[in-house]
Amino acid sequence: MIFTPVNKPAKPPIKNVILAITGGIAAYKSAFLARLLIKSGFKVRVIMTEGAQAFVTPLTLQALTGNEVHTELLDESAETGMGHIELAKWADLMVIAPASANTLARLAMGMADDLLATVCLATAAPVMVVPAMNQQMWAHPAVQLNTQTLGDLGYTLIEPARGEQACGDVGAGRLPEPEVLLEQVLHFATRQSQPQILAGKQVTITAGPTIEAIDPVRYLSNHSTGKMGFALARACRDAGAEVTLIVGGKVNLPTPFGVTREEVLSANDMLQAATESAESGCDIFIATAAVADYRTRDAAPQKIKKTQESMTLELVKNPDILATISQEYPEIFMVGFAAETQDVEKYARSKLAAKQLDMIACNDVSRSDIGFASDDNAMTVFFANQYKKQPVPLEKASKDNIAQRLVTLISDTLS
Repeated sequence: MIFTPVNKPAKPPIKNVILAITGGIAAYKSAFLARLLIKSGFKVRVIMTEGAQAFVTPLTLQALTGNEVHTELLDESAETGMGHIELAKWADLMVIAPASANTLARLAMGMADDLLATVCLATAAPVMVVPAMNQQMWAHPAVQLNTQTLGDLGYTLIEPARGEQACGDVGAGRLPEPEVLLEQVLHFATRQSQPQILAGKQVTITAGPTIEAIDPVRYLSNHSTGKMGFALARACRDAGAEVTLIVGGKVNLPTPFGVTREEVLSANDMLQAATESAESGCDIFIATAAVADYRTRDAAPQKIKKTQESMTLELVKNPDILATISQEYPEIFMVGFAAETQDVEKYARSKLAAKQLDMIACNDVSRSDIGFASDDNAMTVFFANQYKKQPVPLEKASKDNIAQRLVTLISDTLS
């Protein structure tokens, strides 16, 4: 389920997470998730149903979280004996993973005959439900009706993953991997606490290198890894935007949760994908991709043999994707990137004017500590004359941090 961006005041940060585990072979993944949540800075308390304890012991979760695991509705050790109320008030977020078909049905009916279901009714915290079951069970109309009911009741449903299951079946119903679940929790937590400054905006981002074929086995490319573009995709998503990420070359980074990914190879492929995205109603176009300036005039249909001491390649200019989109769709807010090795400001201002951009972020890739393949970056942002804004230097920081600051600058410039 994709979260609908709503521009409303931010809530306090999510710190306390209840991880509720129900019966199913996927329960072992919840132990890994608990540890990842702890490492990400959350305080975690665990609820386990009787079925869950048949697959993973409470002692395991207690050791991983450092907290007592809760299994009984009536807790004599809790103040006034109402441990479920204490848990419900403590939680900032509740995550049910895995959620069995039985649990979905009971929550949809509003039952309160065990600890998990009762806390769900008693808490004011948002509840994320992550179903996991046999693919045929997941496809059953009764299960689908229950998930729809839970959505109507305000629960956040995370779709199960597809693949091979423990029973041997193949299809939808697997619990997503713990790392994927962690990203979804972090995304949800960020959206709860961060102002949705790009709510309702459609953002297209290009990322990574392009590949220009020489023959079937050789190509022209560059050192871009796509990290900056992926960081911007996450930042725009967390700010409430609907994000399309057009990825060139051979970028192996995982797709950010909630982001639509399109893979291309050449500059011409990227231009076509960018044009289609612009035509579909793009509001903001951010070009971080390192597009090859040239391609071979004619790629050889067969592998070129090493028969000569030297070889000459005839190169022709590739289309300028950013300039093309800017010219053909002037209503789109255009953000360019310039990776330079000298005269950074001069070239940045030249590109800003020549390509009719609204903003351009320029960095010096001759520095070994930032830019290509690095997790850090530093840049200076320049604005078109009509905005009457002075350049803004962004000192060296993680690319995620730089991306968040760029999103703020985009929002401020648009407002």
